[in-house]
Amino acid sequence: MRVVLLGPPGSGKGTHGNGLSAELHVPLISTGDILRQAIAEETRLGMAAQADVKAGRLVADETVLGLIETRLGLGDAVNGFLLDGFPRTVAQADGLAGLLQAGVAKSLDHVVNLVVSAETVVNRLRDRWLCSSCGAIYNLRSKPPKVAGQCDLCGSALKQRADDEPATVRARLEVYDRETAPLVAYYAKRGVLRNVDAAGPAEQVYGAIRRILRPAA
Repeated sequence: MRVVLLGPPGSGKGTHGNGLSAELHVPLISTGDILRQAIAEETRLGMAAQADVKAGRLVADETVLGLIETRLGLGDAVNGFLLDGFPRTVAQADGLAGLLQAGVAKSLDHVVNLVVSAETVVNRLRDRWLCSSCGAIYNLRSKPPKVAGQCDLCGSALKQRADDEPATVRARLEVYDRETAPLVAYYAKRGVLRNVDAAGPAEQVYGAIRRILRPAA
């Protein structure tokens, strides 16, 4: 199963993606994670990405595509994958389609678009805390840790990201909307877009996603 998860920051891509990855036995591939890893390991693509970041530019499409191609070539992605944070533009979507066709003539099964209002996102991210060690995600209202400030899974300290501040979130949402609107239309035209109302309880949203993916599972 080959799935792209679309949705603004705070829509639940990471939370639902982790659950789906465990249930469907396919990797959740986060562009942010592989970018950070490539930069830390000082790979050729990582250094190219770092140069863009230092210059205040978006990481070049060819660099991101190279990282995605390398990641999809690993053994755990043979039977499918969940992509979080990629593609972000129509150019990247075209690049992904080319990578899949050049491999084993496969295409995406679904593009799940998590739809949620700006106000809901702002409220969610205001209460979001992350584990500084394992990356587990908590929400002080809907999914609080058992011990305040401490991860349930590994016991490490929880932290709040600076870019989860309301003003910053609103700016990020404006950028996301500009970038993603053409991408939504792109996948809708190809018949693979599946819109999911992501404003409700996490269990309800996950169930809606799972019902979409079940026929292809």
